[in-house]
Amino acid sequence: MAELTTIARPYAKAAFLYAKEAGALDKWEQMLTTMAAVARDATMHAFLDRPQLDDAAKVDAFAQVCGDVLDESGRNFIAQLARYKRLSLLPLILALFHELLAEQQAFTDVELISAYEMEDADISRLVDALKRRLGGEVKISTSVDPALIGGVLVRAGDTVIDGSVRGRLNRLAEQLNS
Repeated sequence: MAELTTIARPYAKAAFLYAKEAGALDKWEQMLTTMAAVARDATMHAFLDRPQLDDAAKVDAFAQVCGDVLDESGRNFIAQLARYKRLSLLPLILALFHELLAEQQAFTDVELISAYEMEDADISRLVDALKRRLGGEVKISTSVDPALIGGVLVRAGDTVIDGSVRGRLNRLAEQLNS
């Protein structure tokens, strides 16, 4: 994974610097999100791996699937990635771009995973507490995992706060077994 990150980092940095200079960070984040989703698609991946396709055909197909989300600069970015056989790195490029964006805008990505759909008021209270704890703005994404039984699992970068019932039961089982 470290090798792929090393390969993807210059592309992410170039995209970030270009987007920043053009004042289009949000647009580029949206384009890269779409590009990464297309690159992850198994059908698209199989199509792009066909040896009879040249780079121009790959770029055209990729751009056609991305639709109106892709502008000319995004299409050029895809062309460079296709030229050097790097289209499969798009999900990693998106992640690295997002890290640069978070650093630039001084926010922390936080994933809230709960056992059931959370109320907006509960999310708001958690966001306020996380802002105080992490010392800055937070960008929240939520998901539901019924296997947690109850409570919330919070992931913010390398920090994981496990307030789930499943996590508590696992810790209790570890204590009883030791």
